[in-house]
Amino acid sequence: MNKKREIIILTIMCFALSIAIAVQIKTVKNNGTTIGSTQSESNLKAQVLKMKEKYEKEYEWLEELTNELETVRQNVSSHNDGLKELEDKIKKDNLLLGNSEVKGQGAIITLNDGKADFNLLDIDQDPLIHAENVLQVINELRNAGAESISINDERVTNKTAISCDGNVIVVNGSKIGTPITISAIGSSARLATLDRTGGTLDIIFRKAGKIAEFKKVNTVELPKYSGVYSYKYARNID
Repeated sequence: MNKKREIIILTIMCFALSIAIAVQIKTVKNNGTTIGSTQSESNLKAQVLKMKEKYEKEYEWLEELTNELETVRQNVSSHNDGLKELEDKIKKDNLLLGNSEVKGQGAIITLNDGKADFNLLDIDQDPLIHAENVLQVINELRNAGAESISINDERVTNKTAISCDGNVIVVNGSKIGTPITISAIGSSARLATLDRTGGTLDIIFRKAGKIAEFKKVNTVELPKYSGVYSYKYARNID
């Protein structure tokens, strides 16, 4: 902001000085038409020489200001290039940290509790969705190359905690209920490996009496992480 202010001030000064010089020259010319009746020719020449000397000095000063203005402009331009690089880096870091909204091709997985008519005496059958089930899906999505993931309206980051609080699943400190929608951005073809026969969704969910639906999408939008990153023990190495 200071550099822009300097440019504005220098530009105004140069403009004002140019007007002043033009007015002075015009005044000398006007005086030259009437001075014959009030002053001698020698006095007129002396006045013209004096004004010429003053004009040359002011013109020299104007050139200095113009050069200084150009230097400031170049500095501002170079700083803008640096700011552009910094902005690009911040955007990239926010993308990696989950601090920005993103969209792209991927998949949407919907998990829901199964029906209660399953044989609950069978240890392989449990119709309820648990936190560890959600974690299994997240890990499999990452193994399949998912770049960004969200659970309902919660963005999954390296700080995300997924746990159970009674019959409720907690993600990023927020309680979520079924149905649970897991959205992922990545190669739709690679993410679809979760839905193959004998895959994660088939073994962990469907054969256990849970409901799991998989859908490939051309575009899915994910929210940004709403929490705050804080590090109590980790420090940068100088």
